[in-house]
Amino acid sequence: MSNFDRREFIKATAGAGAIGLSGLAGCTGGPSGGDETETTTEGSSGTTEDSKGTTTGSDTTHVGMVYATGGLGDGSFNDQAQSGIQQAREDFDLEFSESQPGAVSEFGNYQQQYAGSSNPDYDLVSCIGYLHADSLSETAANYPEQDFQIVDETVDADNVGSYVFREHEGSYLVGVLAAHLTSMSFSAGAGSTKPDSTNVGFVGGRESALIQKFEAGFTAGVKATNDDIDVQTSYIGSFNDTTAGQEAALSMYNSGSDIVFHAAGNTGTGVFQAAQDKGRFAIGVDRDQSVTKSSYADVILASMVKRVDTAVYNAAEAKVNGNFETGTTTTLGLQDDGVACVYGDQLESEIPEDVRTAVSDARQSIIDGDTSVPQNPSDA
Repeated sequence: MSNFDRREFIKATAGAGAIGLSGLAGCTGGPSGGDETETTTEGSSGTTEDSKGTTTGSDTTHVGMVYATGGLGDGSFNDQAQSGIQQAREDFDLEFSESQPGAVSEFGNYQQQYAGSSNPDYDLVSCIGYLHADSLSETAANYPEQDFQIVDETVDADNVGSYVFREHEGSYLVGVLAAHLTSMSFSAGAGSTKPDSTNVGFVGGRESALIQKFEAGFTAGVKATNDDIDVQTSYIGSFNDTTAGQEAALSMYNSGSDIVFHAAGNTGTGVFQAAQDKGRFAIGVDRDQSVTKSSYADVILASMVKRVDTAVYNAAEAKVNGNFETGTTTTLGLQDDGVACVYGDQLESEIPEDVRTAVSDARQSIIDGDTSVPQNPSDA
């Protein structure tokens, strides 16, 4: 996966989050082209679907995907995870099933369904999102012979492989970007800044140590660029409340923010709506949201891309090859291309070269160890 062109990969898989699609584009830019069998089972408020590849046999690897709340179609975190398992299906003798829990309370049930299944017998159960941690700790203990993956959190169990990211590093870069642009008169697409109001915002989903890493990195990047810039912060308490996201961002824009960065899943769609409403700018998260949320591309300056797809793909590949490691934590940061600042598809060419150079220099400084990025907002 590290050799894939990031933007072409994201474009090829944009829009593939809708459940029920049978031929989904991978990194080659085309569908798999094979006949696939799909079945969907409705849960109490979630769904489970089998998505089978074109190759079958006794050596076929079976993966069960349990997504975060908010579901597929978020153009962000869950869709990024799905892209990874789709690519693994393209590349290996692998089949996967996927579930979309409607609430955190359903996580354990879906985890146990996969772990207890004998037809098929799942080789790996991939749990997407830090909110899986509590239920997975219990499930893993009850199914000691089952291998699990968790993305975005560490679960201390001998049969769990944990994958986490240095979100604060990528968030620092978009903070640098926001600070430079809010300090100047800048217009592009449908947005513009007000140089007399040096003010930016951050909208988070649920307040947690994980989401605070985004806030901390963003704030640190802003302050390192210009300590006089204020950062407004709001936590919504949900990753799937676009109305609340829009209201929070509108309040920030009305209070002088030129640019709002979100780490809020589908709630962030409301941030993009507010940016268009007010003729300001936004920064997306997890995927290149100028592509996955293309109707807002005229206000999306950049996205702090988190390669959840890489984590899912690498785990699936390791399982296929018989070297999936459990009882360990894999961390992906800037140096590993696990996170990145990806400029908006429409607005990249409008961003001044000296600003892009400043972001590039900040990236290298972090990789070289010259800049240490805090993970707690109180340290930013």
